[in-house]
Amino acid sequence: QVQLVESGGGLVQTGTSLRLSCAVSGGRFSAYVMGWFRQAPGEERQFVGAISVGGDRTLYDDAVKGRFIISRDNARSTVYLQMNRVTVEDTAAYYCAAGARFGPTADLYGYWGQGTQVTVSS
Repeated sequence: QVQLVESGGGLVQTGTSLRLSCAVSGGRFSAYVMGWFRQAPGEERQFVGAISVGGDRTLYDDAVKGRFIISRDNARSTVYLQMNRVTVEDTAAYYCAAGARFGPTADLYGYWGQGTQVTVSS
């Protein structure tokens, strides 16, 4: 059974940085496209970014492009989301997801973590 566990969330101030991690177990991590999504209260889940199996391709939503960086360590079965220059609009629960196809839509990802909360204060 594939399990994804996010960590690294918390309360931070506007303009600072935060790194989220997502550890994957029970599956072949190196075969999965990995994605990050977020969901704010009362809003739909939103694509943040994705990284290809080999890590050579990344895709970001325009809202985070240039500020957030996704990376992966296949030896550690872990994907990261480096969040820089955060704003209050980045406040949300952040979810990592694993799938077989590279893209920005949630239906491409079959495995999901439970999420980690990021709160940005002004």
